[in-house]
Amino acid sequence: MKLYVGVTDNNWYDFLSNYQPLSHQPLDEVNFWQPSATGLLRSLEQGGLFLFKLHSPRNYIAGGGIFASATTLPISLAWDAFGVKNGAPTYEEMRRRIVKYRGGQDNRFEDFPIGCLILTQPFFFKEPQWFHPPEWSANIVRGKSYDVSSEAGKFILKKLEYRLAEKHNMFMDEEGRGIVEPNSRYGNKTLIKPRLGQGSFRVMVTDAYNRACAITHEKALPVLEAAHIKSYTDGGPHAVKNGLLIRSDMHRLFDKGYMTITPQHHIEVSRRIREEFHNGEYYFTFHGKGVNLPSNRLDYPSKEFLSWHNEKVFRG
Repeated sequence: MKLYVGVTDNNWYDFLSNYQPLSHQPLDEVNFWQPSATGLLRSLEQGGLFLFKLHSPRNYIAGGGIFASATTLPISLAWDAFGVKNGAPTYEEMRRRIVKYRGGQDNRFEDFPIGCLILTQPFFFKEPQWFHPPEWSANIVRGKSYDVSSEAGKFILKKLEYRLAEKHNMFMDEEGRGIVEPNSRYGNKTLIKPRLGQGSFRVMVTDAYNRACAITHEKALPVLEAAHIKSYTDGGPHAVKNGLLIRSDMHRLFDKGYMTITPQHHIEVSRRIREEFHNGEYYFTFHGKGVNLPSNRLDYPSKEFLSWHNEKVFRG
């Protein structure tokens, strides 16, 4: 099992560590962006521990999060997905910081790609709790992996143990596998799995469907949206199995019940499109066709959620 310590933009950390959401709930996710779309983190498994090491001269580990996914996105879509959870108050400020790292002049019409490391359940320590990373070299630019069974890895886990338990109700697993938290139902502790927020749901559904609409196969990212099969307000989770990547017009029709996907992954179009709008012939061309499914069967849309949409939302 590995953990990763990433070199962190100080402004990014300062903004997020002091950010107070209007809901007064802790941040559920953050986008740890990289100015370049190359060299994405590949050494950390989903659910692994990602820690924030502040830029010099503040050479301390000051917090972290649970690693969910690594991907690349056009900068505008990264802002659309995560907003201030990108660690900046505005899109313009986020762009200014990234351009500074990239070097050169900014062409405001260029929607350049950036690296996105999506972290859930982020935590931030108060300054007295910060600590120096062990075996750290001044020439490390992006970050460093640690095996939790090594002396350096054990040192970090020990440092984290009391800091997490004291304020964040998280604990280090006794075998060093990762972070655990109390299971309120049974009273014991279970390994944390990344709990996706709205932004991470959107991005991970987009990647699961290979960035192509499940219905039309359209690949123009700006018009593709991650739709909840069972709506979040009705208790549907931010989970890839509760998501479909579909074009924006299809998304509206799906949410309003004019289209659905059967548990057998076939498209159904409601006759009420024709009855109510006296048109819709284009949409009827998809009726009965199969959907474009994720390459990983584990990401297939849940039959339970599809049945819910068929029964509760679809207008028939």
